Amino acid sequence: MPRTVLVVDDSAAFRATARVLLGARGYDVVGMADSVANGLAAARDLKPDCVLLDVNLPDGDGLSAAAAFDARVVLVSTLDREELGNAVNGSGARGFIAKAQLASPLLVELLGPP
Repeated sequence: MPRTVLVVDDSAAFRATARVLLGARGYDVVGMADSVANGLAAARDLKPDCVLLDVNLPDGDGLSAAAAFDARVVLVSTLDREELGNAVNGSGARGFIAKAQLASPLLVELLGPP
């Protein structure tokens, strides 16, 4: 059974792209949400293995919300890792990947094999 993923991002275009890229890699995208609140509700209902979580959301930030998810969280952003500093390390997330690198092998390393 493939590893399940919830995508939480306020950009509909990014959510659609992530669904295609993750599906092509063998992951099962079980849901998508556009805010922290909707993401947490979806995670409670869907119980995904992993969450792809945007750093900047309309109702909060992924850095603060990452630990609230009962799943392996990978943070994503248009910002570079260096711009976020040590905040990723203390967030409870498994790691970080820039949105521009979503197709890189690093994503599989962070999410775990499908």
